Amino acid sequence: MTVLHLADEGEAADLAAFLSRLLHYDRGAAVRLQAAGTALAVFGRPPSFEVLAIRAVRLAKPYENGLDATLDVTVSAGELLESVDETGATAVVPGAVTGPPWAGVLPPRGGWRPVPGLPAPEALRAMVGAGVAEFRDRTGELTAEQRTRAELDRIGREIWSRTVGDTHLPVRAVHAAQSLGFLRAAGELALLSSGAWLRLRTPYGSIAVRRAGLGALDVSVR
Repeated sequence: MTVLHLADEGEAADLAAFLSRLLHYDRGAAVRLQAAGTALAVFGRPPSFEVLAIRAVRLAKPYENGLDATLDVTVSAGELLESVDETGATAVVPGAVTGPPWAGVLPPRGGWRPVPGLPAPEALRAMVGAGVAEFRDRTGELTAEQRTRAELDRIGREIWSRTVGDTHLPVRAVHAAQSLGFLRAAGELALLSSGAWLRLRTPYGSIAVRRAGLGALDVSVR
């Protein structure tokens, strides 16, 4: 049994909240865990947004029992959530599961460069709110015959595929950040790029997305 000792109760609560939000969008969600020393990265993919969500978790000390150097495993998000002890600030790593395709393709670890043009957090939150309102208005105007899954998806793709300002970041990445609790009032945001990837970094987690049309170039498979 591999036990993770989280830095404090707050880290445990934030990890539990992140897993709960992922499970809200996918009851069978899996997460990939990568840890070395006292840093743990938790990767998830909420299917509604077509992005990778990354939550960095501080560990009080390296994990115990079974691994000497690194941890890299894909597990059930639900089972991991059930094992989180917020009071004791621990979590037990569940047994490995067969990872979904996205779990084998992660953003690169290095080479990230700042990208200019990211609006202020208030403007980003307003952009998401406007997108949600537009979706409701447009879908509310559909007749019963027009209100098909294909038409709802088409409207959603049109709205959320728009880019943020002069950047190539799709609005769906900002929507995902807000929905997963990353886009809170406090803390600075940054937009970074590495190869085919863009990453919206916040103090509470990151959203990574591959830029359209670049295929699998510069993708780190590990």
